[in-house]
Amino acid sequence: MAGQHIMTQPQLKAGYFILEGLNSLSTTFFQYYLFFYLQQQFGFGDADNLWVSALNGLVYMAGAALAGRFAQRAGPYTALRIGFGVMISALLAGAFQATAFGVKTVLVVWSAGMCFTWPTLESMTSQGESRQGLQRMVGIYNLVWAGCSALAFFLGGTLLHQFGMRSLFWIPIGIHFLQIVMLEWLHRQTPPASAAAGQRVESALSPSQPAHVPSGLAPGVFLKMAWIANPFCYVAINTVVAVIPGLTKHLNLTMQEGGIFCSIWFFARLVSFVALWLWSGWHYRFSWLAGAFAALIASFLAILLSTNIGLAILAQIVFGFATGLCYYSSLFYSMDVGGAKSEHGGLHESAIGAGVCAGPALGASALYLWPRYPNAGAWAVAVLLLIGGGVIVTLRAQAKKAS
Repeated sequence: MAGQHIMTQPQLKAGYFILEGLNSLSTTFFQYYLFFYLQQQFGFGDADNLWVSALNGLVYMAGAALAGRFAQRAGPYTALRIGFGVMISALLAGAFQATAFGVKTVLVVWSAGMCFTWPTLESMTSQGESRQGLQRMVGIYNLVWAGCSALAFFLGGTLLHQFGMRSLFWIPIGIHFLQIVMLEWLHRQTPPASAAAGQRVESALSPSQPAHVPSGLAPGVFLKMAWIANPFCYVAINTVVAVIPGLTKHLNLTMQEGGIFCSIWFFARLVSFVALWLWSGWHYRFSWLAGAFAALIASFLAILLSTNIGLAILAQIVFGFATGLCYYSSLFYSMDVGGAKSEHGGLHESAIGAGVCAGPALGASALYLWPRYPNAGAWAVAVLLLIGGGVIVTLRAQAKKAS
């Protein structure tokens, strides 16, 4: 079209990163502060919020892999239009809901819409990259979503206090509308050849292979171990996040103070992403993944069981670094091993959903079975994490034996 400006690939990817950042702001704010909303509006306790978190994970686990395959075939712009549209519709309905059941229904629909966004955004930013370019793109991608997620949680309590609890719905609605406007603008600036290639959302290059695997194990083994480690990380993450309103109350903090205090591990994860991006020595090294997983279990228990704020701060820092390495491993290996970016991204996100579901469901069940023991949920989830660590060690041992 005459007079139309066509953007270069780097310019387009800058736009994709902006979409990603906006997505992180809106989804973190709604998904995590929903637990405060349910606590204040409907009197939900830790067990109730854990069940809600498990429900969210169940939807995301089922939908993310399917949505990733859909984006692979229908194209990224179509997938994102569906995702943003469904999320806006759900939140609009949520703004006028007066029952807990209605709000949980809104969460289910909203989560289904979110399934179309993250796998697609992951693949769009990694599309057409060499191995070196992929490392750079994954690094930027992680910094963007982690930084915006930390900012959203840090400011979320203050925003809700300032604008009222119903802003939990209206603020993300505004962000999602902005995403749709930007998406259509980016689509108009996309070169026809790139748009056609993007219909498959995959790298134009051959599947990349790591230049050197220090342990001697096949890259696919690391992909499998990371795909196991990451959902177990989300077992821990979503158990912690679901009980943050109760933890905040236990520490005699307001919602605003709780948001600031409990955002420490978000910022620690962000710092870990910077380090892991700048230094590639952790790639395909089992000791780093195993060490992070062990630190995850210890810091998880310290956060939930400690009554000392200083120890809780230290535990959050360790927790942030541990979850950062496990997540980075899963996403990097998903993009580095194989060529179907959206499909691998969908599996990566689906595995996250499995963790989001399993951890809170187990924690809630333990609290239901042993109501007189308030720490039953934490210990039950810790046992599950130990099992996950055992699976990772066993997988590595079997691969060593086979090689």
